[in-house]
Amino acid sequence: MSQKRVLVVGGTGYLGQHLLEGLSEIEGNPFDLAFTYHSFLPQSLVDAIPHSLAFHVDLESGQGFDAISHQFGQPHVVVNCAALSVPRACEKDPAAAMSINVPSSLVNWLLTLKDSDTLLIHLSTDQVYEGVKSFYKEEDETSPVNVYGKSKVAAEKFIFEKCPNFAILRSSIIFGPQTISPVPKSLPIQWVDGVLSKGDQVEFFHDEFRCPVYVKDVVTTVMILTNRWISEGKKMQLLLNVGGPDRVSRVQMAEAVAHIRGYDTSLIISVSASSVDRGVMSPPDISMDISKLVHTLSFSPTPFSDGVRWTLDSEAKISRP
Repeated sequence: MSQKRVLVVGGTGYLGQHLLEGLSEIEGNPFDLAFTYHSFLPQSLVDAIPHSLAFHVDLESGQGFDAISHQFGQPHVVVNCAALSVPRACEKDPAAAMSINVPSSLVNWLLTLKDSDTLLIHLSTDQVYEGVKSFYKEEDETSPVNVYGKSKVAAEKFIFEKCPNFAILRSSIIFGPQTISPVPKSLPIQWVDGVLSKGDQVEFFHDEFRCPVYVKDVVTTVMILTNRWISEGKKMQLLLNVGGPDRVSRVQMAEAVAHIRGYDTSLIISVSASSVDRGVMSPPDISMDISKLVHTLSFSPTPFSDGVRWTLDSEAKISRP
């Protein structure tokens, strides 16, 4: 059987790097791998995954996709992790948020390929929900409160209208170990650990709820969908909430880190999200019902406390001399 080709769009980002690492470690190397990057190509990533091809692509113009067709060939699966995902940055530049987060150049390129039967796995967000109740289901109305959420709703709509074969994954906060080439943005668990380790009091919101998902569970979700498409060949039009099994506040997230590390929980000061102006509206409760994910993929995501423990364990290994 010939090798199946998987392309990770946004391969130098947090999830992209974890995906490339996970796909490259599968026994027997069943996939030819390629990935796109925008700003710069980290040498450590190239060294760690030497059998992958890297392509410079501009998602706004679509420049670079033709090179993938010529040098890599038509991918069997494309995973789109690329996004302008900082809500404040999206608020400041709505045009950029729309042009990057709605994958029009990517989808239009896929539609030019033979049979247009590549599976597109697209990362969306829990911020498509308004945040006024707990445990949103996939069929609930999308009514985002900020530009980031609106751009992601527009992306979903575009994919639904144009793509014959896709899975949209509405992910919550993704947390886990640092990447092969460290990403510039602060990682949630590592940040909490860093501030609490200094012994200073820090404010956390008690009234903002999420279902954070361990990064390796998102990788597993992508792998299950990839294998299903390759083995069964049945086109899908799937929308899944991809969160962890626990609805937690920011305070509870910090407490989980404190309990595992043995920090004094009196350092965690509980405040209302309404007491801070972050320059962007943030939905209060976008916890998600993940029963469709569990049922459809026969897979149960990691409990939050276990994911936090594994994340902190991996950081301890990195920092040891």
